[in-house]
Amino acid sequence: MERGSFQGMKSLNKSIILTKILNDGPISRAQIAKETKLTPPTVGSLVKELIDQKIVKESTQGTSKGGRKPTMLVIDHKAYYMIGIDAGPRKIEVILTDLLGHIVDVKQVNLLLPITEEAFLQTLIQSIETMLSDYSHLSEDIIGIGVAMHGVVDSDSGTALYAPNLDLHNMPVEETLSNHFSYLVKVENDARALALAETWFGKAKDTDRLVVVNIGTGVGAGVVIEGELYRGESHIAGEMGHMTIDLNGEVCSCGNRGCLQTLISGPSIARRARREINRGQSSVLADEKEITAQVVYEAAENQDLLAIDLLKWTGFYLGVGLTNIIHTINPGQIILNGGVSKSAEYLLPTVRETVGERALTDSAKETPIHVSDLGDESTSLGAVALVLDELFATNGELNRS
Repeated sequence: MERGSFQGMKSLNKSIILTKILNDGPISRAQIAKETKLTPPTVGSLVKELIDQKIVKESTQGTSKGGRKPTMLVIDHKAYYMIGIDAGPRKIEVILTDLLGHIVDVKQVNLLLPITEEAFLQTLIQSIETMLSDYSHLSEDIIGIGVAMHGVVDSDSGTALYAPNLDLHNMPVEETLSNHFSYLVKVENDARALALAETWFGKAKDTDRLVVVNIGTGVGAGVVIEGELYRGESHIAGEMGHMTIDLNGEVCSCGNRGCLQTLISGPSIARRARREINRGQSSVLADEKEITAQVVYEAAENQDLLAIDLLKWTGFYLGVGLTNIIHTINPGQIILNGGVSKSAEYLLPTVRETVGERALTDSAKETPIHVSDLGDESTSLGAVALVLDELFATNGELNRS
């Protein structure tokens, strides 16, 4: 579906109704009217439009409370599709999903590093073209492309201002893709996209103030306040990985010393493991040619004491970082994502203990901290959520409950 075709869907009331069905369906017209405070005639008229547009369909009949059984409404999730992209820093992943975020296909291509801006954008285009070629029969039913981009992103213009792990600056990602494809294109920082993924598909549908922390090659956070992404004045809100923890610490990829990222990211865990082995620490890791955070986790699973200690140490500094976030944003929930979060059984006890010792109030000490259950494609799902949020959201006035 070409850009502009969905503009009629973006009226406030229709968006409220559509998102209500998306989150709470099967649901009756009467229940929508009751919970949204819209009049039954308004709901009936707009539901008819949504059915005509093949976005909503009638499903089973509900339970009668006296009189006729109500007809229930659901999203016609096979009516339209979206492309979501996790872009960098080591690979590009492209997924195709339906309206409910069900994944139809996943494709990946490794980036050849170092890489130029031109080569990166061309790889991005080719990755999308491969997916579109394989699903050409759905080309008219695709409503948008979302890109979750590593680094600092100006989401207004869709520009990747700075991708530190790729050493690329000011890439016009949205403009490039919009010039090449006839679909809506939205670009956002990957951690902020993850926060949207949790609000649309994950654990945070009922959370007004949310922080999602992505811990992998780098560290970033997405902040949602009253259902809206908070980006900050200079588009760097949520750059949690670059809060200074140790003034005399390692030099970070951003150029500063002692950033949280130098203490809890995957590469930092691997570097620390190698240092400890070089100092004479006994560990099965000493036999590994290449140590990664994944290798450390696997060693911990085999009861290697150094690996377990490394992950607990990581959990301590993550807890310090999260305490700072709790003191500045005071979220209702914190969700962890990224490769390092797969070590949750070793990280979380120390994280929660650290927050419990350092947070200011009893309620702050008990801030829920969970690990995402969205799976390996969670960042790409966040890119899909960018498209949904653009098409269906209503500037923070939407009640997602």
